[in-house]
Amino acid sequence: MVVELKEYESAIEIAKAMDADISKTKSILGEYLRRLDSIRTLAERSKKIREVVFKLAGKKSSQNSLGEISVGDLSVILDANPFDELTAIEQVVRSQQDRLLVLQKAREALNWVDQIGDTEGLKYLVLENDGVPERILLKIS
Repeated sequence: MVVELKEYESAIEIAKAMDADISKTKSILGEYLRRLDSIRTLAERSKKIREVVFKLAGKKSSQNSLGEISVGDLSVILDANPFDELTAIEQVVRSQQDRLLVLQKAREALNWVDQIGDTEGLKYLVLENDGVPERILLKIS
């Protein structure tokens, strides 16, 4: 979590920055969704092949990660397979979807910005948590 304090010259500038963040997040999310579709297909084929091989060998398929080690708080997957990648991409997609929803709600809350007229002499100090405005301080300069 990153908390920042950013200064803007106008309320419209805040809205433009939020709109740009929303567009960027939508673009990133779209790219990950495309990757998710392609890796999901690969993971499903890999699973079927794995099941067939285990069935022919007369063994039960095990899903436990023998190639996973922890280094401090970091988990390292050795010889990652399509399922490992699928799980990682799904986590990223969920995170991007959550971020997009939060950004869109914050932007909706800023609809009053469009109604503000001349604000000469005002500075907008915006407290942002992970790029999402949480508090706006109006400061007379």
